[in-house]
Amino acid sequence: MNTLLKGFCLVVYALAVVGIFIPLPGNTATIQYAALILLGGHVLEIFIAFKSVRLYKGPLAVSVLLTVLFGFLHWIPLAKEEANAFK
Repeated sequence: MNTLLKGFCLVVYALAVVGIFIPLPGNTATIQYAALILLGGHVLEIFIAFKSVRLYKGPLAVSVLLTVLFGFLHWIPLAKEEANAFK
């Protein structure tokens, strides 16, 4: 399920970028606004859940990028893994 939702995020971003260069059927502006809102919300998540974002085993910059792209789909599994480690 997590992979499916991450794929959905990527599709929204891809459609928004493609819509800049190629006219898409329907209202392209709606997709672009949705992508901006999604990215904006995910940027806020960096500050709200930075403790969990830092738990990523790779570089912090990669974890921040993954949080911007996927939001809680990235950092909640990290937080759950950390919580299970203390049990």
